[in-house]
Parts: sequence; structure tokens; C-alpha cells
Amino acid sequence: MKVADVMTRDVRLASPDDTLQAIASRMADEDIGFLPVGENDRLVGTITDRDIVARAVAHGMDGKSCVRDAMTHDVMYCFEDESIDDVIHNMSDIQVRRMPVIDRNKRLVGVVSMADAAIKYNPAVTGAAMCGVMQPEGFHPPSPSM
Repeated sequence: MKVADVMTRDVRLASPDDTLQAIASRMADEDIGFLPVGENDRLVGTITDRDIVARAVAHGMDGKSCVRDAMTHDVMYCFEDESIDDVIHNMSDIQVRRMPVIDRNKRLVGVVSMADAAIKYNPAVTGAAMCGVMQPEGFHPPSPSM
């Protein structure tokens, strides 16, 4: 099974210049915790609800601060035609729960999550991979602005 078979296709981008308040409000309204960040037709980062709390609010930033100040700059992504097994294992290794999906022209076409894989593919395989995401000694890239 391919990533395209399980990913969420209806994805909107955040802009690095969006305010954290606007993005937090969108996340609340849409019941999501992750958005890819794009600028000039390029994927430049990701922003999560946890980024807003741990990188912004915890360091004294307010809702008027920009997404670029709290986003993860090191973009991890996968291709829509990759095997979902390979991507799930990669997500476990790098300890991420969600990942932007691009096509071979490097255009954003969706987002894949561990939840997508569990629901639409194989809960047992995804559960085992999720154990890797939960390991405390795993890979956690620091924010360049910290």
C-alpha cells in the first residue's frame, strides 16, 4: 500500500508570517494540531500545537508572534508513491506523528499521520511504530531560534 492510499489530501498551508493566534485559532476550529508552512511555493517548515506552547508561549511570546518564530524549520517529508510500511518505520525512527506528503514534482499533496495509517492501513503495524515515536531518548531537533 502506498502513502497516497492513506494520507489526508485536504491540506492548507500556514504562512511563516501568520500570527500564532491565527494559526492556533485555525487549529482549534478545524480540530487539527499540525500544519505545513509554505512560502514562495516552497515547504519551509511545519507548525504544531506543541510548537506554539513549547517554543512560543513557554518562552514569553504572545499570539502576535509569527509562525516563523515557533515553527520547526527542519522539514521531514515523504513522497506519495512510497510504501506506507517504509514511511511508518521512518516516522518511528525520527519520532514524528505527522509528515507532509509531496509528489515527485515536490508539490505538497497531503499529510500522512500515524492515525491515518492505523485507521486506513494496519493498526498493529502502526501501533508498533508508535512505540518508537514515544521513546524519550529519540531525535528532537532544536529550533534554530532558541
